[in-house]
Amino acid sequence: MGYKASCLCQTVKIEIRGAISDIIHCHCSLCRKSTGTAYATNGFVKADEFIVQSGKDSLKAYTVKPGRKRHFCVHCASPIYSSNDADPNRIRLRLGIVDSDINERPMSHNFVSSKANWDDLDDCLPRYDAFEPNRDLIPT
Repeated sequence: MGYKASCLCQTVKIEIRGAISDIIHCHCSLCRKSTGTAYATNGFVKADEFIVQSGKDSLKAYTVKPGRKRHFCVHCASPIYSSNDADPNRIRLRLGIVDSDINERPMSHNFVSSKANWDDLDDCLPRYDAFEPNRDLIPT
């Protein structure tokens, strides 16, 4: 299993050498602002299975909170991933950059009480006001 991913301008190219886990649609205001969309679809990958094949020098980071960064391409501003010093073994990938078909599927809509008022949730996924139950990581 593996995936290829890239930014909009194709400068940053990524290889993911494993599965994508815990995929969610996040409706929090931080994800909406950072993507400019109704929500961000994120999944976790193991840090040692996330390989920047090209464009590493074009990746810059914005510190959202101490220890938490959002990494993006400086040329096209594509959001690539988020890192968290408290969880160094995983990164949170923005699934919109994945070029390959993704086998895994989203498990929920999160932070729906913060969703954009114009966004209608029209699918059958469970809906939560915060993280999905039994999430085993530090909240963002």
